[in-house]
This record gives sequence, structure tokens and C-alpha cells, in this order.
Amino acid sequence: MTAVMTIFILSLLSVGIYYGARAALEEYKKRQAEIQAQAPKPVEEPVETESEDSALDDDWYIAEDDEIEDDYADIPDISENSVSGQEAGEASPEIEEIINNMTPEEKVSSLFIVTPEDLTGVDAATAAGDATKTALSSNHVSGIIYFEQNILEPDQIKGMLENTQKYATLADGLPIFLCVDEEGGDALRIASNEAFGLEKGQSMWELGLSESEDDSYLAGENTGKYLREYGFNLDLAPVCDIVTSSENSILGSRSFGSDPERVSKLSWLFSSGLKDSNVIPCFKHFPGLGAAEEDTHLQSSSLRKSMNELRDTELVPFENAIVSGGEMIMAGHISCPLITGDDTPASLSSVMLTDILRNELGFKGVIVTDSLKMSAITENYSPEEAVKLAVSAGADLILMPSDFEVQKKALLDALEKNEITMERIDESLRRILTLRSGL
Repeated sequence: MTAVMTIFILSLLSVGIYYGARAALEEYKKRQAEIQAQAPKPVEEPVETESEDSALDDDWYIAEDDEIEDDYADIPDISENSVSGQEAGEASPEIEEIINNMTPEEKVSSLFIVTPEDLTGVDAATAAGDATKTALSSNHVSGIIYFEQNILEPDQIKGMLENTQKYATLADGLPIFLCVDEEGGDALRIASNEAFGLEKGQSMWELGLSESEDDSYLAGENTGKYLREYGFNLDLAPVCDIVTSSENSILGSRSFGSDPERVSKLSWLFSSGLKDSNVIPCFKHFPGLGAAEEDTHLQSSSLRKSMNELRDTELVPFENAIVSGGEMIMAGHISCPLITGDDTPASLSSVMLTDILRNELGFKGVIVTDSLKMSAITENYSPEEAVKLAVSAGADLILMPSDFEVQKKALLDALEKNEITMERIDESLRRILTLRSGL
């Protein structure tokens, strides 16, 4: 009898330990889920025009003697699967109806984010009137990006963006992206303008050294609040590049530092502050510019690392952004020859954008290129080549085409010749218009 009781008591203890452990595990999972909870969706905002070139932080380097260290170097071009179709099929019936009713010209125009000068043909746009209204009714772009020459003072930029968004929504039935590079550190289009009376706050590098991680969230929230107030709904930030080379002079104080986990955490906190202020963040510059010694604004540059090395360092912030629900990633113009087997910039590479960013990392959001006006692109590719390569590689949005009209025509010609399929264009439109519908 005593033996039976002993076995019974031991059984009860085992069951108690098992369920206690399960409860603790469930509580841990619950807390982790709360930490990773996403901020609310952005809401609609007015738009504005823009001029100037945006920043690419890459360059590429032609190597002939280095051994290719990764299997990706042998992956063939997979045009039919250039962007995973499963995400493309998740658009709402309303979005599908919009796409089905668009002309080829409207579809192609919707793949671009342009400056207000490229849109209207003026030298320096500081207001949105009849020229903007007419241009938006015939060029159905998905966004406009603004620079210092467009941003003079609060009332001016607010009025410009309000009018732009009004004209765009009238033409398309959807708001468009009104973009700015308010990255922090050395890149502040608005806070650096004394007419706005804003404090610059800590740079990203200083935030990386701060003992308080809350400072990064508050910086993003503060940035988002004033951007939203003036009508911007997309900030091409945060910079997720990890500085791993002492020779890197490209990123300056825009980077959160050199530790992958800390950059990952702080960039996400900054982006969460933007999102909570109803401004969409854009994580950049995939796959990372922190090891680059050349500036892709000025020349080609390469990242001479294997895939395993990228996974351990450069890709960490992007992977975190993806699993946490990031909606937009910018592809830089840096090449990865040890991975792709050639010197094609990541922004034009199907290996980097489709095989790795889409299929391996599982990103389902919008991929935007860095500016196609940058020298890393213009010195090595014609306008037609660059835009066709970017779309074929898996890019959804083309930022700052080097020649808007020429590159639009190049895509239309490629459609006519079946070099790019309409389904490929529609895949990108599903992602782009879905994100725009939440503005």
C-alpha cells in the first residue's frame, strides 16, 4: 500500500512540474509577443513635391581573383518567380479591381517615386498648383520625395503637401507617398531648417551610445509627429547599416553603431515611434553599407562578404524588421560579388532581392530602390537598362529615376516585347497599392 501511495504522489508531482513548466513557457511567449507587437497602421496624409537626389550609401568593386564562397553565385535568373506570387495574391478585392481597371501607362507610372521637379519640369518646386494637378492627372506616380530646396517654412510645405495629396487622390482614388529623408544625424531635411524651430536632438550614433533605449523610440515618435503635422507620410528611415569598417565615411552619424543586435533593436524602436505617429518607416540600405569604403552617390562599391558573414552582421537588423512586421525596405546600390558571382548592385540583382530578401528572409512588403540618379547606377547602366533590371530583379518602387520619361517608356517597351510580364508589374502593384490604401 505504501509503495502504491508513493508512486501516486510521485505521479502527481511529475504532472505538476510538467504543467508548471508549460505555464511558464506560455507566459514567456506571451511577453515576447507583447514586446514584438506592431504599432498601428499609418493613416492618410497630404503630399508634396520634391527635387534633388536622394542618398545611396553604396558602391561596388569589381573582383576577378576572389573565390565565390556561396551557393547563391550559381543561382540562375528566375524571371517568372522574380517576386513571390503568394504575397501578390493577398490583395483585397478592391485593390484587384483598381489594378484591373488601370491602363499599362498608369501601371508603369505607379512604380515610381519622383521629385516634384521631375514631375512638373520646373527648376525648384515650392508650391503645388495647376502644373502639379495636371502632371498628376497624366502621370500616376505612387510618391513624391522632397528635399531642402522644396522645404522653405512650415506653412509653405504644409500647403504644398495638402494640395499635392488632394490632386493625387482625385486622379487615382488613393493617396500617394509623400516622402522625405529625415534620418537623423547628418540627414535632416526639416529639423536642420531654422525656419521650423525644431531641436535636432541626438544623432543616431549618439542614440546608439545612450544607456536608455527609450530615447530611440522617442526620437522616432518626435520625428514622426512633426513630419505628420506638415503632411509627410513616409520617412526613408531608419538607417539599419552597421558600421564595420573604420574606413567607412558614408554613414556618419546616421548609423546607430557597430553592434548588430543593438542596431537591430534601436532601429526598430525608432521605426515604432514613426509608426505610432502615423508615418511609414523604410528600413535601409539592404543588404548594408557599413563595410563600404566608397560612396555610391559618387561611384561603384562592393561588400566583400560571404552569405554567412552577412547573416551574422549586416542582415540582422533587416531580419528583425521583417519578422516584426516592417512594411518597406530600401535596396542599396552596393554589390555582393562573393554571393552573386558578379558586380551587379543589390538594387538590380535578382539574387539579392528575390532569392535572399524575398525567398530566404521572407519579406512580403514593398521593396524600393535607392535613387537611380546615383553614380553607382548612372556610370554603369543606361537609364533603360537600370530600370528594367530593377523591376526584373524584384524591386517594387523605383526611387528618383534618372530620366522619368525615358524609364517609363523603357518599361512599356519591355512589356510590349514580353521582356517583363504584366503579371510581374501587377505583383508589385498589389503590394504598393495595398500600402497606399492605408495612408
